[in-house]
Amino acid sequence: MTLVEKSKRLLFGQPRDIKDPQLFHKLSLIAFLAWVGLGADGLSSSAYGPDEAFRALGAHTYLAVFLALATALTVFIISYAYSRIIEHFPSGGGGYVVASKLLGPAAGVVSGGALLVDYVLTITVSIASGADQIFSMLPMAWHAWKLPIEALAIVLLVILNIRGVKESVSILIPVFLVFLVTHAVVLLSTLALHARDIPVVSAQVAGGLRAGFSTLGLGGLLLLFARAYSRGAGTYTGIEAVSNGLAIMREPRVATGKRTMLYLAASLAFTAGGILLCYLLLDVRPEPGKTLNAVMLERLPLGRWFVGLTLAAEAALLFVAAQTGFIDGPRVMANMALDSWLPRRFSSLSERLTMHYGIMLMGAAAVLTLFYTRGSIDRLVTMYSINVFVTFSLTQLGMCRFWLRERHQRPQWRRALPLHGVGLLLCVSILALVVIEKFMEGAWMTILVTAGLVTLCALIRRHYRKVAAKLAALSKTLSDLPGDAPTAAALAAPDPRQPTAVLLVGGYGGLGIHSLLAIFRQFPGFYKQAVFVSVAVVDSGTFKGAEELEHLKVETQQSLDKYVALARGFGLAAVSFMAEGTDPLASIETLCLQISRQFPRATYFAGKLIFRKDTWYQRLLHNETATAIQRRLQWEGLPTVILPVRVRE
Repeated sequence: MTLVEKSKRLLFGQPRDIKDPQLFHKLSLIAFLAWVGLGADGLSSSAYGPDEAFRALGAHTYLAVFLALATALTVFIISYAYSRIIEHFPSGGGGYVVASKLLGPAAGVVSGGALLVDYVLTITVSIASGADQIFSMLPMAWHAWKLPIEALAIVLLVILNIRGVKESVSILIPVFLVFLVTHAVVLLSTLALHARDIPVVSAQVAGGLRAGFSTLGLGGLLLLFARAYSRGAGTYTGIEAVSNGLAIMREPRVATGKRTMLYLAASLAFTAGGILLCYLLLDVRPEPGKTLNAVMLERLPLGRWFVGLTLAAEAALLFVAAQTGFIDGPRVMANMALDSWLPRRFSSLSERLTMHYGIMLMGAAAVLTLFYTRGSIDRLVTMYSINVFVTFSLTQLGMCRFWLRERHQRPQWRRALPLHGVGLLLCVSILALVVIEKFMEGAWMTILVTAGLVTLCALIRRHYRKVAAKLAALSKTLSDLPGDAPTAAALAAPDPRQPTAVLLVGGYGGLGIHSLLAIFRQFPGFYKQAVFVSVAVVDSGTFKGAEELEHLKVETQQSLDKYVALARGFGLAAVSFMAEGTDPLASIETLCLQISRQFPRATYFAGKLIFRKDTWYQRLLHNETATAIQRRLQWEGLPTVILPVRVRE
C-alpha cells in the first residue's frame, strides 16, 4: 500500500468483509446503544430547549410550571405517534419514507429536503451548544477560540463516523452515562432541598397568574405562553431520529425501535420538564456569558467540581448528539439518491460500510453553517425548529390520511387517528408560531435554503428521468434482437489463446447490448469469444440483511447469463465472471487482473454515456465509472476501450 492508503487505513480503520455471516449482527445496535447514538439528540436538547423557553417568559416565570407540563406532554404525544410509525414502516426511513409513500413524491422530497437541512443544523446546534456549556466556565477572553474549536469537533466526528456507527457510539457511552447520573442528581437534589418551599412557590404561581390576568388579560397570557412554548421547540427536535435510523437496529427491529423510543421519551420528558421546574425553584435569572443551566448549577450547594463535571457532561453529550446528524442525515440522502432526487453516489458505501459521501457533505455543510451563524444558539435553534416541524407535520398528515383510507379495513383506526390528529395539530401550531415570530430573525434563511434544496432535487430527478427514458427506449429496441441457436463452437469453452473481448456490464439492458453490438461493428470478425464481467455492488439500498445480499448476487448472475446467451446466439463462445463489493472500481480491477492471467490476449471494453455537452453537473450526477476503470486497467497494462453511447437530453 502507498503511504496515503496506509494513513487512510490508520485513520478510518480496516475494510469490512461483506461475506462475513455475522456482519449485520456486529454492526446493528441494541436498544441501549441506539438510545445513546440516536436518543442523545433528543436528550441533549434539554441543554438549550428549556433555556430558550424560560428566557421567553421574561418576568412571568410562574408560567414555567405549565410550560414543564406542556413540554413533557408534547414529548410523550410525539414519541408515541412515532412508535406507531415504527410499526408501519419497520424498514426505517422516517419522515421521508412516510411522506413519500403516504402523500406522494412531492411531499416526500419536501420532507427529505427539510430533514437534510435539519440534520445539518442538528450537528451545528449540538456542537455550538456544547461549546457554550464549556465556555460558560471560562473567562470571556477565551471565547475567541470557541468557533475554531467547534469546527475542529465537527471534523473529528466526521472521522469517527467514517470509521463506523457502532464504533463511534461505543466510544461515547461513558459520556452518556455521566450525563444521566449528573442530571438525575441535579433534579433530585433540587426537589429535595426545596421540597419545603413548594407551597410558597405554589402561592407565588397563583399570585403571578392573578397579576398576569389583571395586566395582560387571558389573551395576553396565552400569547406569552405560546411564544415561550414555541421558543422551546428545539426540545422535541431529536424525537424522529429513532424511526429514521431503524435500519441500524438489532433484530427484531420494531421491538428494538419502540424500546429505544420509550427510553428517549421518558428521559427527555423527565429531564426537560424537570429543568424548567428547577429554574423556577432556584429563581434562575440570565447572566452574561452563561447558560441558564450553568446559573442553575451554581445555585446548588454541590461544589465547583460538580458544576464543572455536569457542564462538561452536557457539552460532551451535545457532541454525542451531533452523531444523529451523521447517522440519519446520510441515510436520508441515500434513500433520496435511490429515488433519483440526489446524485446516485450518495447511496454508495465505503469499504467500512458507511455512507462516506453523505458523512463528508454533512460535515462540510455543518462547518459552513457554523461560521455563517457565528455559533449563535438563538439563530441556530430558530432555524433548527422550523424544518423538524415541517417533517413532523407531513409525517402526521400522512398517517392521518393512511388511517382515514384504511378505516374500513382496520378497526384500530378509531384509536390511531385521534393520536396522529393531535400530533398534527401540535406540530402545525408550533411550526406556525415559530415562523411568524422568528421570520426576520433567521426563519427566512431556513425556508430559502430548504426551498432551494427541494428545487435542486427536482432538477436532478428530471435529469435522471430523461436519461432513464432514453436508456429504456434503447433497451426496448435492442432487447428483442433475433439470435440463432447456439452452435457447438459457441457452446464450447473459450480458447485462452484466441483474442477475447471482455465486456464490463451492469444489469441486462440497452447499454450493455449496445456495447456488444459496437464491438461487432468496430472489430468485425476479429473476436470469436466474449467474457462478461459484472459486480454485485452493495449500496445502502441492498445492505439491509443477508437475504437482500443473496438476492443481489442472484440478480447479477441472471443478468450475466442473459448476456452469455445473447453472445452465443451470435456465434461467440462466452462465459461470465462476477464479484461483489462496495467499491465497483476495486472489484472490477481485481477481477480483470485474474481474467488477464487466464486470457492473455483479451481487450477490455466498457460502455459510457456520452452527452452532447460535457458539463460539470453531468460528471457529478454520473459516476464516470468507465473512465476510472480504463485508467486503472491501462496502468496495469491491460488494453481498455471505452464504447460511447450517445444520450440526447
